[in-house]
Amino acid sequence: MFQLSATYTDLYQLTMAQVYFQEQNNQTAVFDYFFRKLPFKNGYAIFAGLESFITALENFNFTKQDINYLKNQGFDQSFLDYLINFQFTGDIFSVKEGDIVFPTRPILQVKAPLIEAQIIETFLLNTLNFQTLVATKASRMRQVAPQQTLIDFGMRRAQGIGAHFASRAAFIGGFDATSNVKAANEFNIPVSGTMAHAFVQSYNNELDAFKAYAKAHPENCILLIDTYNTLKSGLPNAIKVAQQLKTQGHRLKGIRIDSGDLAYLSQQCREQLDAEGLSDVKIAVSNQLDEHVIKSLQEQNAPIDVFGVGTNLVIGHPDAALDGVYKLAFANKKPRIKLSENISKSTLPHQKQVYRLRNTNNELIGADLIAEAKETPNFTQMFHPFDLTKSMPLDQLKFEALLKPIVLKGKRQNSPKSLHEIKAYSAERLAELPAEFKRFANPHIYKVGLSQQLLEDREQLRTTYKS
Repeated sequence: MFQLSATYTDLYQLTMAQVYFQEQNNQTAVFDYFFRKLPFKNGYAIFAGLESFITALENFNFTKQDINYLKNQGFDQSFLDYLINFQFTGDIFSVKEGDIVFPTRPILQVKAPLIEAQIIETFLLNTLNFQTLVATKASRMRQVAPQQTLIDFGMRRAQGIGAHFASRAAFIGGFDATSNVKAANEFNIPVSGTMAHAFVQSYNNELDAFKAYAKAHPENCILLIDTYNTLKSGLPNAIKVAQQLKTQGHRLKGIRIDSGDLAYLSQQCREQLDAEGLSDVKIAVSNQLDEHVIKSLQEQNAPIDVFGVGTNLVIGHPDAALDGVYKLAFANKKPRIKLSENISKSTLPHQKQVYRLRNTNNELIGADLIAEAKETPNFTQMFHPFDLTKSMPLDQLKFEALLKPIVLKGKRQNSPKSLHEIKAYSAERLAELPAEFKRFANPHIYKVGLSQQLLEDREQLRTTYKS
């Protein structure tokens, strides 16, 4: 649906790559993908977008049209000749898609010739940042509505093609369905929808509109009841249609409310539906929902079965973007570091491994350890990444290595996971996380620390480059 090529990148990736090419500086480099701050003041993030990225990377190259365009931008012909045959030949190590992830620690590492690693950066960030943001937003809604049906209604408010991948990410984060037909078809997500106010308005009266819709969709009839007056018009007409469907051997599947006091209206509708023997009719609501509104409705015991969430889900409101970055950690046979006056902005050198810490009962203790990849996992202590006065003993803990080879020498190592498999894995990993890290407000801070060797090597490089 979207013709992607290797020009889906920032210009400076190509201008730098040309210099690397001309200087014959294309030795192996290692880049880390990570983020510094959790979105939505949440206690965790859900990693999403990996399969989208890897699948596209397999055909990430420059077309003839791309080469002609770059020639017109003044790029050197010998460099363009190199780009004609461009393909990714490096390695990618990553946590599994759907896993819970935390700030500072690498989520994914690219080990590849410098030019290749640089050219794929923008696409990597574009894909992983957005889908991780939306999956995390979706997970927050699932946490406050564990039993209700959650449907993605966000396509019309999303930023262009982002709607397609927002639907995918929302499903990983815990949503049940999407109204986005293209995404539902491509990713095998259940598709769901009702009707618009325009449909009701197009008829001379509301009841005729409801009857026409029920006739066309007797097994999947959900009626939008707030076009004129929810309780005085919409609900009574929906009840009439429900009773008519009953006589025909069908049933009204549900009603939807898209405006007004959703708690009060849903309670009134439930009472009247039940009184008419229609207790099986579901109540769906929409209209600028987010996790805060859903939580409030839950606390008011609103009898809502289905939440249709649009804008706030697919744009990741209020954060709008995950601050994921892609930083050089090793190049030309040397560890690399970016310095900052603020130590929290300094990067970590070397190729690394990340370990999830578990107790003797194999339960999560709420901590991940970052170590150099060459280290043997027999650590006895980990250190705070920014406050050098803080450390934590690691006695009698188990170390689960998280960064696995996903691509080696440009070749995918495992068959693609289905979206349903990724979603199930994500739910399994999130279930392991202790409740204090999943609190809606003021969650406990998940610890991320450094091995002694990594800390010492970082501090040595900081001293070297600051002098």
